[in-house]
Amino acid sequence: MTDLQQRPYVPAKQPNTRYPLIDNDPHFKRVVKYARPEDYAKGGAMAAFGPALMLLWEKLSPSYVSKGSFASIMRLSCTIGAGAGFLYFYENSILRFYGVEENKREVERDMREMVDKVKRNEPLYGKSSLTPYMQGVASRNSRYSGIWLHVIPWFNFVNHDQHGVDTAKYYRQAERELAAEQAGSK
Repeated sequence: MTDLQQRPYVPAKQPNTRYPLIDNDPHFKRVVKYARPEDYAKGGAMAAFGPALMLLWEKLSPSYVSKGSFASIMRLSCTIGAGAGFLYFYENSILRFYGVEENKREVERDMREMVDKVKRNEPLYGKSSLTPYMQGVASRNSRYSGIWLHVIPWFNFVNHDQHGVDTAKYYRQAERELAAEQAGSK
């Protein structure tokens, strides 16, 4: 036996959550696409908080800086607020993929999307131009990165097939649907 055959299989770590895991390393586009309207509202409120606070402070205790200087301060607070708002929006959405937050809507949407891809004979998680080794490196670098988004904003921009879920469920559901369609057409 070779060294590779003797190594035990170590499954990917999975946090103990109340809701089902959809994906432990979702692609950036998928996280944004699955966001709920309340995620947008929370992100927008967070983005507006910084500039609103600066205006309030200026009204309560004027700084007496020139108009041009205050405009620069407002541009900076708007930029920082927009970044914070986006990160808050993104984190609210990605936590549902991890099963940390309630995710019934996302589980159903994920099943529908993946079963449709199986029926069209497409790769479940998209095509990648990277080698399998580099896909694994990318996956290991960004797996569960949304949990630490407040420390280091790190996103997955790589299509790979290492997402911590058993993809057989999508194929079984597609088989059931195709069998039902065939039985209905007879």
